[in-house]
Amino acid sequence: MMPIKYKLIMAFAVLSFSSFAQNSSKLWYSHPAKVWTEALPLGNGRLGAMIFGRVDQELIQLNEGTLWSGGPVKHNVNPDAYSYLLQTREALLKEENYVKAAALARKMQGVYSESFEPLGDVMISQKFKEASPSAYYRDLDISDAVSTTRFTIDGTQFTRQMFISAPDQVIVIRLKASKPGQLNFKVSTKSQLKFGNSVINGSQIAMLGHAPLHADPSYVNYNKTPVIYQDSTGKQGMRYALLLKAVGNGTITTDTSGLSVKNGSDIILFLSAATSFNGFDKSPDKDGQDEVRIATQYLNTALKKDWQSLFDAHLADYHRYYNRVTFNLAAPKDNTNALLPTDERLIGYTRGTKDPALETLYYNYGRYLLISCSRPGGAAANLQGIWNNIVRPPWSSNFTTNINTQMNYWPSEMTNLSELNEPLFEQIKHLAVTGKATAKEFYHAEGWAVHHNSDIWALSNPVGDKRGDPKWANWSMGSPWLSQHLWTHYQFTGDKLFLKDTAYPLMKGAAQFCLSWLVENKDGLLVTAPSVSPENDFIDDRGHEGSVSIATTMDMSIIWDLFTNVIEACNVLNTDRDFRDLIIAKRAKLFPLHIGKKGNLQEWYKDWEDVDPHHRHVSHLFGLHPGREISPLTTPDFAEAAKKTLELRGDEGTGWSLAWKINFWARLLDGNHAYGLIRDLLRAAGAKIDPSASGKPGNGSGAYPNLFDAHPPFQIDGNFGGVAGMTELLLQSQMSEIDLLPALPDEWASGSILGLKARGNFEVAIIWKDHRLVSSTIKSVVGGECKIRTLVPVKVSGLTIKSQKSTIGYLTSFPSVKGKTYQILPI
Repeated sequence: MMPIKYKLIMAFAVLSFSSFAQNSSKLWYSHPAKVWTEALPLGNGRLGAMIFGRVDQELIQLNEGTLWSGGPVKHNVNPDAYSYLLQTREALLKEENYVKAAALARKMQGVYSESFEPLGDVMISQKFKEASPSAYYRDLDISDAVSTTRFTIDGTQFTRQMFISAPDQVIVIRLKASKPGQLNFKVSTKSQLKFGNSVINGSQIAMLGHAPLHADPSYVNYNKTPVIYQDSTGKQGMRYALLLKAVGNGTITTDTSGLSVKNGSDIILFLSAATSFNGFDKSPDKDGQDEVRIATQYLNTALKKDWQSLFDAHLADYHRYYNRVTFNLAAPKDNTNALLPTDERLIGYTRGTKDPALETLYYNYGRYLLISCSRPGGAAANLQGIWNNIVRPPWSSNFTTNINTQMNYWPSEMTNLSELNEPLFEQIKHLAVTGKATAKEFYHAEGWAVHHNSDIWALSNPVGDKRGDPKWANWSMGSPWLSQHLWTHYQFTGDKLFLKDTAYPLMKGAAQFCLSWLVENKDGLLVTAPSVSPENDFIDDRGHEGSVSIATTMDMSIIWDLFTNVIEACNVLNTDRDFRDLIIAKRAKLFPLHIGKKGNLQEWYKDWEDVDPHHRHVSHLFGLHPGREISPLTTPDFAEAAKKTLELRGDEGTGWSLAWKINFWARLLDGNHAYGLIRDLLRAAGAKIDPSASGKPGNGSGAYPNLFDAHPPFQIDGNFGGVAGMTELLLQSQMSEIDLLPALPDEWASGSILGLKARGNFEVAIIWKDHRLVSSTIKSVVGGECKIRTLVPVKVSGLTIKSQKSTIGYLTSFPSVKGKTYQILPI
């Protein structure tokens, strides 16, 4: 039961800011989608759909989270790799020949990852006496995860309502006409993959097919056949099945071209899909599951329920996640922009209109997307979440582990969606298996290694096919960075069983790889070699451009972070003391951070210039975020160097780059700078905002009309990174303190946020007005020491505690009791 005080603060927040929350839970439009980035996404963690909302030729593009090209990874794809590792290190450490080192590193590469594939399309061809609709409307209600399309033709209102049920694992579409017998339509299915359609009975059809056995990345153009469906032995790729059944009044018939409905008024379409995926280490062809049986079972179970039962179960399941957090911002007096359709609203915002409800809509939308594409039991969110309509999608829509996969999950713990990490943790477990083989085969190293790209098969080798640029293909810090999420999960939940059985063994394996990978330089310091700073280039002492060097700041910061987390984990578990002591000793010998001649944090082994001073990656600030090595609280000099780095880099960047910079500035406690980047993240991508201008502002990064993040093209990590950054402005806890409103922007003068999580498993609600804290409640879920940092002195209800002045703000500490809620009030 929620404590009375917590209920009161929530009620106060809702009453105080309800007028500000308008239009912060719906994306809506006055016309159908013309392109994919105008369509609206639905998902249940396994099934995804993009809804176009077209009148007479509706298009619904479908995905299934496990439908990928390829099969289990092969071993020994580059048996000569280790010999080139030794040569590369000699070129770096003895010759300081970075050009030669890059050429040698390329010879250590293996095969490319596979691709996430589109399932297929559902088309609804509806016949009307008139061609022009009136009162057209379509929306996505993210508070209920339901999409509605509505229009009127010849006096009849037609409504299509759609949701994807997680409890029942089916897609449900309800088509209604306000007058009897006016529904006349045909439903057909097709796919860009190999497929065939068949009739099951008079009201049910099926589409069966299989994905490619291999699909080259879209940027690989040297193979004669980039997409292969079958090899010389007859082996094929993953199978899939899509079943569609209609229930309702009217006349329903089927044939191989589709399903037809005549003279209906209320029809429900049930869609069920499954693949033969049977695990990352099993052939989906030879050892695959029975996809038809699985899809049929889902369908038949759902058919036993009526619409209302399915809908109620869907809402109860979705609300269990979505309703945990409520975010409101005070609106300006003139808030007419918030009344516009979302695409027009986005353009008005890009022109400078204040619309805080659009910012909270974007925040809520990010949480919605994570709930929709990452659920326990499913695959992890990839570069596009769970939504993709291309056989060879950008960057294979894979798991890109030098920032993007991690960014997908940054908001999960802090926005109270901890369970949604489970697919990521399962992926990490699989990577530890393949990564152990990669570490041994490529480097003769212990532990497990992961590189730049992965897929559902847990590919872990350096990709590139010996032709890729080492500055991305040979990046080798995947296992330690991914391990940070394991430790973070423990920090937020306090789950010692998870730490003992899952997190620590994986973290230790990543640390063992790092111990094998590190070598001593001439000064006796531990360095990585070869080392890259994704995906950037430098100009060395000889004036040569290069990317492969020694001990990049990102490498060393990631390893410092892992070693620190391992040490703390050993202390919590009171175990593995010898290994802990070894890690303590090795951490002390790591190549340290350096401040460059420009006052910036040095990115490279030496204080070199960048080839591109405004490069989108700012990887060397890992220690600031998501790490904790750099902080204005503990390392002010390095924090100032990080700030200088961001100033030199500039504010421009791709969508995910803007999102990361929001997090950086939040950690630097500069909310106003971060807010400017939030506005950049929400600028209308592709829109020509000023007709008189010669340029086209917004053609690059920003947000598409459906609020998908524009890399460009679409990458979902920008959406998730944006949510994380907005949260960091209001609550931080990486320094083992609950920092309330650490970087509140001036534009967010008044507002409330309820249900956030802080490390230590504290649930936090905050209300502020006129830039000052009004009240906060902190629920201690597991008990333990609670440390609160505020800009003003505070008191804790029921306790006699004084705030202590510190370098930044005031620090208040008290021992919290498990399950108790504390009210924090300014003095």
